[in-house]
Amino acid sequence: MPLGNRSSSGQQISLDLTVNLQRVKTVFSQSSDIVFREFNIGVGQQSRAFIVYMDGLVDKTLLYNCLLKPLMYDARLATTNPGAAGKNTPELIRETILAVGVLEETADLDQAVAAVLSGSTALFVDRHGAVFLVGTRGWEARGIEKPDVETVVRGPREAFTETLRINTSMVRRKIKNPDLKIEAMKIGRQTRTDVAVVYLKGIVNDRIVAEVRERLKRIDIDGVLESGYLEAYIEDAPLSPFATVGNTEKPDVVAAKLLEGRVAILVDGTPFALTVPYLFVESLQAAEDYYSRSIYVTMIRWLRWVAFFLAVISPAIYVILVAFHQELLPTSLYLTIAADREGLPFPAVLEALSMGIMFEILREAGVRLPRAVGQAISIVGAMIIGEMAIRAGLIGSMMVIIVAVTAISGFVVPALSDAMAIMRLVLLLLGGTMGQFGLIVGLLGFLLHLASLRSFGVPYLSPLAPLTFQDLKDVAIRAPWWAMRQRPRLIGRQNPVRQQPGQKPGPPD
Repeated sequence: MPLGNRSSSGQQISLDLTVNLQRVKTVFSQSSDIVFREFNIGVGQQSRAFIVYMDGLVDKTLLYNCLLKPLMYDARLATTNPGAAGKNTPELIRETILAVGVLEETADLDQAVAAVLSGSTALFVDRHGAVFLVGTRGWEARGIEKPDVETVVRGPREAFTETLRINTSMVRRKIKNPDLKIEAMKIGRQTRTDVAVVYLKGIVNDRIVAEVRERLKRIDIDGVLESGYLEAYIEDAPLSPFATVGNTEKPDVVAAKLLEGRVAILVDGTPFALTVPYLFVESLQAAEDYYSRSIYVTMIRWLRWVAFFLAVISPAIYVILVAFHQELLPTSLYLTIAADREGLPFPAVLEALSMGIMFEILREAGVRLPRAVGQAISIVGAMIIGEMAIRAGLIGSMMVIIVAVTAISGFVVPALSDAMAIMRLVLLLLGGTMGQFGLIVGLLGFLLHLASLRSFGVPYLSPLAPLTFQDLKDVAIRAPWWAMRQRPRLIGRQNPVRQQPGQKPGPPD
């Protein structure tokens, strides 16, 4: 197996401890964070040994108390154990001396080096043709905090961290089921990043799991530093503005998707998990939808759909009405707009385009700057630029209102912000050049594109196209939990029944 820029040589562990020490020192030459410790094991005639570990990646308390102390001091007591008679030093280490939870052996030097780079401690014993790999991982990590992106009023307030094992444990806390499977693999020739494929056996479609494995195994890249690297390699339509792989920073969202039959991908070093298959309607849903009353959530979902369309077509509609179809406007409104636009030097399409670009610049500046400064820049910048542009006679006040409505509506559906920006630009250009015909052509083009997309074999517009009536309970509306008896048909068909009927609550008889 490749390790860094070294190819796998299959070099075996030598019986000579000095040879092993020289080989490992050659591998880790010019590495100041690698630690070697030579000592004698206090058994019989005191076998020579040495350990090697990476400073900063191991739990030193565990290293001293459960590895060094037993080997250098407590091993003397092992010879007094009646069961120790006739056993050699490696057997005593394996069966009696070391009090650790994870203890493996390998005769491959490359595997030993890979384990050290992952936080394990390698124990080499003289005249033993294998190396002990002791689980001593432990490094400084960011604690579990509130999510920064997916904020909620009601629901769990914990987010993933950058440590893979913490993230898998958070999912385990949500689903206490032995059928929850977590498959591990390493991706990246240089980084050897730990990746976990998580799914619920018996509910997930085995073909989807096999497809996820196959796509991940095909990845051949130097390094993986964030889950976005993997997303670019496993998505179905890499050139589409619409994401076919979901991402979330909340373990409860991952647990909910696993219970529907989806697969999650966790990457070490990032607090975001990937979920597949990912459908378009998921972009207009939120975790809090399933913790609040269904009637209120249904109204909120209608607002999200309205906000989505406003964010996409508002500038194009305004330009079309002003430039091509003034007769569609009420007379009083048209006179107001005409008076507002009198004397403006640019056509409406250039106004909308320039204001849209300026809004994107302000939004990017607000994201990249420190939070306190970024918010001030975004708010003050928008107010000053809009006000001064109107006073200077460069744009009309109605255009500022349209841009503001577009921006606020876009914030309602943050999962589609990237796609909406592209759709808004394309529809604005088509509407500004061809009027309502251009707008209709653009909308039909995006609709056909959405209908052609797949996410790991599942239609992207499901359950709208193809139409699945039983799944409409969780699209434009959110039915009560007792009414959603079945999982999504095209995803959870392996085990479609979520709950038994007859659970609608009511007053006592």
